[in-house]
Amino acid sequence: MAPDDDARAERAYDVTPIIHSRYFVLPVSAAAIGTIIGVVRGSRMAALRFLAENAHRPPTTIRGWYLYNKTKNYRRMAAGLKHGGADALRLGVMTMIWVGIEDGLERCGHPWTEAKELGAGVGTALAFSTVYRLPWRTASRTVMLGTLVGGCMGLLRWTRSYLRGTVGSHDE
Repeated sequence: MAPDDDARAERAYDVTPIIHSRYFVLPVSAAAIGTIIGVVRGSRMAALRFLAENAHRPPTTIRGWYLYNKTKNYRRMAAGLKHGGADALRLGVMTMIWVGIEDGLERCGHPWTEAKELGAGVGTALAFSTVYRLPWRTASRTVMLGTLVGGCMGLLRWTRSYLRGTVGSHDE
């Protein structure tokens, strides 16, 4: 091994100067939360569906009740994992869209940096409305909600910089 290889192997590659930590922490956290929500909702829905499908023929023996509950639990687990993966993917992708728009607006420069959260909220709402093909009335409500959330995030950022005493500076 050459001396240059030793020095290079000792230095760990750090991507944080290129990519801020929130750009990979937020989507992963959102996917984890989406998994939990999807597992709970999917398993609950599967249990109710199984109950509705088998309400007309309840088991009569102890072995029948054992098999009934065993089948119900397996279906709950399968549906929970399926819905958990789907919800994790949905929430993770929506968060990646938010972070991507926010980063893009931040890289555009000063006038756009001030409205990056608002732009990310509106852009994510528009992407959500387009992907799910929402009707105009629902899409407009979604955009208003995105505007509200983005505005609140911008207000929180402004409040943080105000409390730090760095309101006028553009290096945060």
